[in-house]
Amino acid sequence: MLQTEELPYKIERYERIAETAGLRVSILTLASGDEVPWHKHTDVNDQFFCMDGAMCIETRMPASATTLEKGDTLKIPCGQPHRVMGLKGEACRFLIIQGVGEYDFVPE
Repeated sequence: MLQTEELPYKIERYERIAETAGLRVSILTLASGDEVPWHKHTDVNDQFFCMDGAMCIETRMPASATTLEKGDTLKIPCGQPHRVMGLKGEACRFLIIQGVGEYDFVPE
């Protein structure tokens, strides 16, 4: 199980819920000021589900900023650069489903 300390960025908490070949499910908790920095994935889509606090997902190509409130979802397709943070820098917690394919984290 991947621990928060092993991520290529710093956030409050990372919990791996399930993982099989080509699919993983995790819960990320971002403290105030935390973010998952700009990156993309070669083969996997990210499906976000906001659990607590409002969150913002910014994308490039095309450029956009989407706000998710508790219960909202958003899919980011593979290859699209994105970053994730709490709305207005506040704390948030979300479930992320990544698949189907081999996971990678490509910094932008």
